Order: sequence, then structure tokens, then C-alpha cells
Amino acid sequence: MPVRVPLTTTGPITEATFVSRPNQFIVEVRLNGRTIRAHMADRGRLIDLLNPGVRLLLAPRDEVGRKTSFQVVGVYHGDELVSLDIHLPHRLVVAGLTAGAFPQFVRYLRMQRDVTIGAHSFDFRLGEGLHTCLLEVKSVTRVSSGLARFPDVPTERGRVQFEALAQIARSGQRCAAIFIIQRHAAEALVPDEEVDPAFARALRTAITSGVEIYAYLAPLTQEGLTLGAPVPVFTSPQAIPQATWQA
Repeated sequence: MPVRVPLTTTGPITEATFVSRPNQFIVEVRLNGRTIRAHMADRGRLIDLLNPGVRLLLAPRDEVGRKTSFQVVGVYHGDELVSLDIHLPHRLVVAGLTAGAFPQFVRYLRMQRDVTIGAHSFDFRLGEGLHTCLLEVKSVTRVSSGLARFPDVPTERGRVQFEALAQIARSGQRCAAIFIIQRHAAEALVPDEEVDPAFARALRTAITSGVEIYAYLAPLTQEGLTLGAPVPVFTSPQAIPQATWQA
């Protein structure tokens, strides 16, 4: 049985046409002949996805007092549907952990969310007592030349988190990260050195410090986000064996 989470739980999906993005949080769309504003949760640049005229999927917002009635949850990239909901990968990981879909974590019977250690917060702490694992989840939407690339905008928070994970791992605590690639196909995951060289360095340091890094494909349909196959993680495109990937 595949592990899948629904695209939205707030109501029916509505299709609209992208017009513009005035800022990180807002997009303007055409819906039923009118131009309206919708909330955008994904803070990435999304320059390869958000082009005028592309089809977007909107979900109703059920929070009281919001300035917009819809949230953007997906975009069509050609025939491929790509998630723009940064919370969806976390829901998928929760479903996967609950279903035992991650063999590397099946030993842990307890899951605690939004854990704070010192000045740093992490998505999950698995297990209890002396045998625990800190787990961070990252959403990936950019694929270029067959490679999933993260991030697509500089992420100070991501850099600091991975530096903290590296430090904690060196003390003997198990630490891990899962990158959920919300696309149908990618041969591997690499840090995008051109977008954020500081994060790329932090990721490499985390790996050498013992932080476990995993990446999974997660194709999206209007039925939801499905946990797919794992893909390898490399510290740069140059580190990929030619037998694994051809540029």
C-alpha cells in the first residue's frame, strides 16, 4: 500500500491561471474571469515554475482573519504537477514514519514534533531516553539536468540548522535529514552551490560529521503526494559517478 497524503484537507481544489507574484507571500491569479490574490507558502524563487499563464491549483483557506481566501498548493510544469505546499512533505514523512516506510527509522516507537535544543528547532525527535534521533525534513521542487537541487533561494535557517546538526552529531547523537523531492523524476540530489554556497558547505560538513542524509522522490497528483523511491545524495554534481548520471 503506497504512503500518500491528500493535497489538501480544507476543501475542493480549484484551478486558476498564474498572473504575477508581487512578493514572496502573494500571487495574483485569474479565476473565473477575475484577478484575485492567493497566499503562497513556498518562499522559493520558483523561477522555472511560475511563468505567466501556467496553471495553478488553489485550496480554500479555513483560517479566520486571513487576507486571502485561497492558498496555492500546486503548479503544472507542462504535464507534471508540482507541489507548492511546503507543509505537505512534513505530512508525508509523518505518514511514512507511522507506516514504517522508512526502514532506517523503524526502531523508534515514539515521534515528537517541533523539538527545540538550545537555540535551534528541528522537525522531529524519534525515540526516547538515550536512543533518539533528531530528524529534519526539507522540501525540494527544483530539478535541472536530471538533478534535484536544494535550495532554490539562499536559506540562512537551513544553513544554521545543518551546522547545528553537525555539531550535535559529533557529540554522539544520531541526526538525520530527509529531502522530499516533489517531482516525478530525478537521478540524485545535490546542494545548489550557485544559489547558496554557504548551505552547500554546511551540508558537506554535516555529512562528514555523521549526519545521515536521505532523499526520496514524491510525485504529486490531484489525489495527493506519494512517497516514491529513494535517490542518492551527492555533495556536488562533480562527485556523481558517470555511471550514475550523465550530464
